[in-house]
Amino acid sequence: MGGAKNCPETPRQKMIGMMYLVLTAMLALNVSTDILNGFTLVDNSLHSSIEATDTRNEKLYRDFQAANNDNPEKTQEWFAKAQEVQKRADSLYNYIQNFKEAIALLADGQSRVNELKAQGLDPTMHIQGNSNLDVTGQYAIVQGNGLKLKEMVAYYRDYAAELAETDAELRNSIRTALATERGYNNHEKDSCDWEVAIFDGMPVGASVTILTKMQNDVRTTEGQLIQYLMDRTDAGDLRVNKLNAYVIPNSNYVIRGGRYSAQIILAAIDSTQRPEYYIEGQRINDQGLYEVTASGIGLKKYSGWIAYQNPSTGEMENLPFQSEYSVGEPAVTISNNDLNIMYRGYENKFSISVPGVSNDKVRVNVSGASVHQQGGIWIIKPGDGAKNVTISVSAELDGRMQSMGSKDYRVKALPKPGAYFKSGETEYSDGNISRGALLNAGATVIASYGPDGLLDLPFRITSFKVNINGVLTEARGNKFTQDQRDRLSKLKMGAIVVITDIRAQGPDGRETRLSPIPLSLN
Repeated sequence: MGGAKNCPETPRQKMIGMMYLVLTAMLALNVSTDILNGFTLVDNSLHSSIEATDTRNEKLYRDFQAANNDNPEKTQEWFAKAQEVQKRADSLYNYIQNFKEAIALLADGQSRVNELKAQGLDPTMHIQGNSNLDVTGQYAIVQGNGLKLKEMVAYYRDYAAELAETDAELRNSIRTALATERGYNNHEKDSCDWEVAIFDGMPVGASVTILTKMQNDVRTTEGQLIQYLMDRTDAGDLRVNKLNAYVIPNSNYVIRGGRYSAQIILAAIDSTQRPEYYIEGQRINDQGLYEVTASGIGLKKYSGWIAYQNPSTGEMENLPFQSEYSVGEPAVTISNNDLNIMYRGYENKFSISVPGVSNDKVRVNVSGASVHQQGGIWIIKPGDGAKNVTISVSAELDGRMQSMGSKDYRVKALPKPGAYFKSGETEYSDGNISRGALLNAGATVIASYGPDGLLDLPFRITSFKVNINGVLTEARGNKFTQDQRDRLSKLKMGAIVVITDIRAQGPDGRETRLSPIPLSLN
């Protein structure tokens, strides 16, 4: 407990100790209902985005199939690759769905999962144990399934990027959306393996939402690849009556205040023509780039048409289209690595992240305290007179800073520790002690919050006194003086030794006087 631990290089295989479970239970109390409900809203929006993407992808496949039926000699090579893309995308998407169902099973139990399936419901969208902090780590880290998921995502990503060999922008987009680099999580001070950063210590609700986003990225990448393969067939040679309008968004999900961006294209048209693009009756730029600032929460639909010259008749014709995207609330994760309050004069360690935003684009401002970043952890130290501290987080989205939320913390002085006489591995606060333990050369007086404490802080014993047969002698530091050891060695069985007037200095620089330690020689 206490000090930060290095990230494991391989999945953990041992059960977490009892003290870590106590800390996890305390931290679970800090996962508010509002935050969990927020994850549910985001997850629902992502499902809407997936449905919209599936509809668009199905139309692309139908059009590709029709083109292949009309001219198999020209399109067969690319259509076969499109079928392989569909097969691999379905395989990864279904694996992620099974991964989510396994988490739901651990969180809610087999009977509830069966009950929801019997009602035709997706059990991963109705999880009761959303606040559980152990389940995802157990399934993904301890059981090793997170590493397998990482390998499957990387395999699909590398395949997709290699397939888009002539489009550098598409390759970069795929690698970004399906990245599996090392990252940071709430418990690690150093960089962690991808699966540890995503799943270790995360609430079920957050993990399931992250997995749903992965499914959305899989489907979006699939659609981008199919469009790319269709373009490779030289769509300009297709019959004019096969013309279709397509909307290709950078993302189907945006945060309120962010920018939704989509490329509207006309497929199978003579490249020398200049079509006109209209959204809700208003003409936009000649490149067909549609951008709008997202406002309001929920599903946003829009429609329009492309005006083009029919090659056969020479007349202008309109080709309608429609699309949609989801807008969600800004979200920020703020967790106190020590406890759910902040201590005055102490360097409190915080992990602060914004889903979908890299750490270098996150900014943190704190009122009533100093703040700086150290190895991926934010160090926040309230001033001497601070009673409350507000942490405000913003992130760079689309080239501009946007507020992502804030949180208030109460500020308290560090609690007073207890005094212990430590000999070997045993800590005595009172009671009987053997002569050998009392005179152990390595024995020291220590100050701590005890073996069951939630904090492990570096207190330093500055001085103490020992009452031996009514005679008080003082020691500087945390060990008996030689004179005290000589006096203690002459005591008989049953003698009472009281270590008193113990003074300790905490990490906040304050010195405090601790309770005495009465010991009986046996």
